[in-house]
Amino acid sequence: MKRFICVHGHFYQPPRENPWLETIEVQDSAYPYHDWNERITAECFAPNAACRILDGDDRIVRIVNNYARMSFNFGPTLLSWLEVHAPEVYEAVLEADRQSQRTFSGHGNALAQAYNHVILPLSTRRQKELQVVWGIRDFQRRFGRDPEGFWLPETAVDLETLEVLAEHDIRFTILAPHQADRVRGPKQKSWKEVEGDRVDTARPYRLELPSGAEIVLFFYDGPISRAVAFEHLLNNGENFARRLAGAFSDDVEGPQLVHLATDGETYGHHHRFGDMALAFALDFLERNELARLTNYGEYLESHPPEWEAQIVENSSWSCLHGIERWREDCGCCSGSRPHWNQRWRAPLRKSLDWLDDRADALFEEEASGLLQDPRRALEDYVEVILDRSGPALDRFLGAHAAHPLEGEQRVRLLQLLEMQRFAALMYTSCAWFFDEISGLETSRALQYAGRVVQLAREAAGRDLEKGFLRRLEQAPSNLSEHGDGRRIYEKWVRPARVDLLKVGAHFALSSLFEPYGESNPIFCYTVRALEPEHFEAPGARASVGIAQIASRVTEESAVFAYSAIHLGDHNLTGGVRPFRSHQEFHALRDEVRDCVARADVADAVQLLDRSFPGHIYRLDSLFRDEQRKILDIILEAGEDELEETFTNLYQQKLSLMLFLENLRLPLPRALALTAQFVLDTRLRRALQAPEFPMAEIEEVLDEAETRRIRLDAPGARYGLERRLRELAQEALVEEPDPASLERLESTLDLVSRLHFKVDLWSVQNLYWKALQDGTAEAWDAALQERFRRLGEKLRIEVPRPRGAGILARDGG
Repeated sequence: MKRFICVHGHFYQPPRENPWLETIEVQDSAYPYHDWNERITAECFAPNAACRILDGDDRIVRIVNNYARMSFNFGPTLLSWLEVHAPEVYEAVLEADRQSQRTFSGHGNALAQAYNHVILPLSTRRQKELQVVWGIRDFQRRFGRDPEGFWLPETAVDLETLEVLAEHDIRFTILAPHQADRVRGPKQKSWKEVEGDRVDTARPYRLELPSGAEIVLFFYDGPISRAVAFEHLLNNGENFARRLAGAFSDDVEGPQLVHLATDGETYGHHHRFGDMALAFALDFLERNELARLTNYGEYLESHPPEWEAQIVENSSWSCLHGIERWREDCGCCSGSRPHWNQRWRAPLRKSLDWLDDRADALFEEEASGLLQDPRRALEDYVEVILDRSGPALDRFLGAHAAHPLEGEQRVRLLQLLEMQRFAALMYTSCAWFFDEISGLETSRALQYAGRVVQLAREAAGRDLEKGFLRRLEQAPSNLSEHGDGRRIYEKWVRPARVDLLKVGAHFALSSLFEPYGESNPIFCYTVRALEPEHFEAPGARASVGIAQIASRVTEESAVFAYSAIHLGDHNLTGGVRPFRSHQEFHALRDEVRDCVARADVADAVQLLDRSFPGHIYRLDSLFRDEQRKILDIILEAGEDELEETFTNLYQQKLSLMLFLENLRLPLPRALALTAQFVLDTRLRRALQAPEFPMAEIEEVLDEAETRRIRLDAPGARYGLERRLRELAQEALVEEPDPASLERLESTLDLVSRLHFKVDLWSVQNLYWKALQDGTAEAWDAALQERFRRLGEKLRIEVPRPRGAGILARDGG
């Protein structure tokens, strides 16, 4: 076989974590999912880990891991999120690399990537080295091997970046065809210029660097990559396969490599069912022996480059002007608002460059007395980022501290190191990619900058904010209400800033609703509750206590006295102050108790104002997820009352609705909204009930169908998918018996009646695993028959039994 195919997917999402909490807060635009990472995982990352191949009747005949058959890279910050929040997907990605090593002559499919997707040609040499080192270290920790290849964010490249890759033993990278400048063949002395996409992408190229080192370049097939990303080639898996096979030249006798590269989110998120098109295409190519699948490492070992290439410096795959999209108003944008400009881009980058330069000098100055070699230590700090445990930090300090560090010195060093981490994160490329400086991605970069400012002040007493804000004034927004970068920072970054006092306020307010214990993790902090007390009276309740708060990242800690009072609805007030003495605290506690006992609302509020001057917090001070949770609790009583009102109205007007139905007349809007509210609420409660009342759910669905009411599809779908996953886990893994299988089967029958589609992906995965593991072969004939019937409902092809009561297994 001289024809080889390799499909590369660049899987990445920008870091979305709140820089003060180290977690992603709820994002309403991702509803019904908590945030966009969760949503894109459900739409892309997870489906590619367990992808369906269908027969002509749309039945599942195989479930495959696409990552095991394609070249891929995952952003390190995304892998960190997957490891915690989607461990099954995370493990599938790692297993795919292990499997690919067995398939492709010891070469894994995974490539490393710059740590947080910065445009490397716009970075200093110091920044480039840190991004590459952190990317490689992250890769080694996760995949258990050294990376052969390295993905450059946006394929943005210059010679210095390639020098850094070569210095760290990276063998190859992938570029767009228009990034090739000149090529020459074996024994040729003169170079041939290749403008546009005219470079022959079917072979690898060797690039000799100014230092004398070498690196291999693969220029991906531009037309096919564009067709996959933008021209709907993924609408049909067989057409996709034939397009790949048709790219080979019959006039070439030697080996040819057809390869493409796109964003990994193309397969499922940008193009629904794109993951299935990819799986079918790769399967079709192999079954019909049209080409051999490979990855870049394997192909390079068997077919080392004979040709040389030179690159177009400062070029990328998504900017017609090179890399100007990330530093100038070059005209490249998402196009959502054609009349907008991007004149804010250059001032934003200059502002961040100014801040980074000051932070870097501050790090060198302050860390030199704490570390043997600050630069080397910063490179190794990624090991602490990957493992926040005490032993990992102790190993790091043992290797790098200039002398034993205790207490304040440890805190200060960790603050300096974290300052450098966030200085790197604020350059994430998405901040410049879109149209407006007030957008989510740019606002997040400004939050990372705000964290740098805060840490510089806390670690060294330096105020970098004033100079930074003066420069941000030169970054104009397209929206008059936002003004410029400075106003955006002042509106959204400053209020979001968190310190130990604000964590204490969060704990104080939420302690009225949360059953906290003695030691409580609150995002990246630990709060120890000391002497907590709660008081209640009609219409009021209060908490008071002492809280010891410590950051698990920087180890800074403090002890606070707090009190909070809830007077019903959203009237929630709390105060926090540094703890001074038990005598003072006990006096506060007694006063709070007396106010609550007397139900003296005015006195209670005045007490907090007197006791915590300048440090009063209210419901909007809570962190976003907890704020939502407490609002739900507060609103629940009112919702019950509202539900009762609407239910009574619904029942009173039921005969009228039946009359209108008999006449085939639509319900008036007021009655339709009433019915929708009542039925949506009943369905939501039923889906959340532990006993899962099937009869109640069926009754709601019947009524909705009769009234022609469209239920809240996203919310109901999300709840049903979660419930189905639980039932399938019970029936196919934990307790397979007639009752559990019947519950699962009945729920699937119910789902089939809905006017919206419920994703059976996780249920099908569990069934497929049980089928491949032979789980059902030990069951009796009746249970096997129910298992087979369940497979039919899930549209999975189940082999006919070889003998009575025995399920045959397919090794696929």
